Amino acid sequence: MSDLLLVSTRKGLFKIRRGEAGKWGIEGVSFLGDNVTISLSDSRSGHWFAALDHGHFGVKLHRSKDQGATWEEIGVPIYPEQPEGVEERDSMGQVLEWKLKRIWSLEAGHASQPGLLWCGTLPGGLFWSEDDGATWTLARSLWDHPKRKEWNGGGADFPGIHSICVDPRDGNKVSVAVSSGGVWQTPDRGATWTCKADGMRAEYMPPDRAFDPNIQDPHRMVQSPSDPNILWVQHHNGVFKSVNDCDRWEEITNVLPSVFGFAVVVHPKDSNTVWFVPATKDERRIPVSGAVVVARTRDGGKSFETLRNGLPQEHAYDLVFRHAMDIDESGDRLAFGSTTGSLWITEDGGDKWQTVSKHLPPIYAVQFVK
Repeated sequence: MSDLLLVSTRKGLFKIRRGEAGKWGIEGVSFLGDNVTISLSDSRSGHWFAALDHGHFGVKLHRSKDQGATWEEIGVPIYPEQPEGVEERDSMGQVLEWKLKRIWSLEAGHASQPGLLWCGTLPGGLFWSEDDGATWTLARSLWDHPKRKEWNGGGADFPGIHSICVDPRDGNKVSVAVSSGGVWQTPDRGATWTCKADGMRAEYMPPDRAFDPNIQDPHRMVQSPSDPNILWVQHHNGVFKSVNDCDRWEEITNVLPSVFGFAVVVHPKDSNTVWFVPATKDERRIPVSGAVVVARTRDGGKSFETLRNGLPQEHAYDLVFRHAMDIDESGDRLAFGSTTGSLWITEDGGDKWQTVSKHLPPIYAVQFVK
């Protein structure tokens, strides 16, 4: 089990550790006051990475080789120069600049590819690094794909790549999820790409476009480590599951109290056990009836339990973002944090939760250090 958790927040990167008698607490903070959009603990090297959004002063990326005791600034993904006279606009008419707006996802490469990292960004660029984050290369075949110009923001100001799944069987096979851009997969480390969101449904689109794969809005995608053919997606208007490596998606409609949400995690040893954090969608984006709950299935989506023990059940307005839930390698220990700065951890798969803090800054991401 992992006794250490990284929590990325609006005001710093917090280190949370399990102490005596199973009590979790804040051990320290890096980048206090800065906006940390995502962090990564790379189990291959032991290095930590933190992406910071300084607003007007841009995006920065930092690396630590000593578990946060010291940090060094490293390279950030750089978009190519936009061709002269070429202007891109989304479906709402907003101008899309070829410029890094946010680092939205960081993922370690395959165990057989030391030093390889993946990075998803706004406005929709996927990058990789072969030198532990020192330099980055844009996946031009995806960026130059004509279908990319149909992507939309899906809640953010620009399209973004928020989920990166590196196939545990083959590090060259990577699947990514795009906000209002569907699911894309490469079998050859970015040389070619295929949109693979068949079966997903976008209820917010006109009927003739509801099943268009390229405009689907997955909120988070995870791949089962124990059966990589199975992937789960928390979509804007539902939950979807693929049992054939993204070739086809099946909609699951019986998640209670809601099929809307952002976060999803899958048990590392059981592809049928999955957790979601339901919410009330578009018009409010708060927990249903003001009660924070976690939905768990243990039979591949046939049925769901609503987990409440230890979670606030009245006047709670905590929203859980895409990366703000994680599971450790045991499958028993989970953590999730909210936009109101609350952080919860369970030791028994969600049967009972303990509150670690109610007063952290807004939480964007959590990750167990494995």
